[in-house]
Amino acid sequence: MDLKGILSISGEPGLYKMVSQSRTGLIVEQLDTLKRRPATLSSKISALGDIAMFTLDQDVPLVEVFKAIHKLEDGGPCLSHKSDAKLIKDYFGRVLPNYDPERVYVSDMKRVFQWYNLLQAKGLIDQEDPKAEPAEADVQEQDAQD
Repeated sequence: MDLKGILSISGEPGLYKMVSQSRTGLIVEQLDTLKRRPATLSSKISALGDIAMFTLDQDVPLVEVFKAIHKLEDGGPCLSHKSDAKLIKDYFGRVLPNYDPERVYVSDMKRVFQWYNLLQAKGLIDQEDPKAEPAEADVQEQDAQD
């Protein structure tokens, strides 16, 4: 699962894909509407690959949370972000059992579910790590040669 180039812009709904850079910021494309627009440098832009969730042990990268949801749902969509707060907390507890309840708010959980469902609907969520596959193939090929 590669979240490179997938962005969240504070105060803006949905997720964006970086299309190119401009002199004043970025050109982004909204994933669900495919509309392009500029995102200025004054916008608070976060790359999904840089986001992590707080746990009682250590921070867990968002991609790992998405993988846990993907595994729990067998690749299908997860709970709606519009569900009841108790249901959202219970579900998130199944996805990330050791999350820090004092630092991970229901609004954060809703955002994770909304993002996952959007990425899953666009076919951008997959369990396979593209970097791991060639390594396994190389090992099998090397074993066959030996």
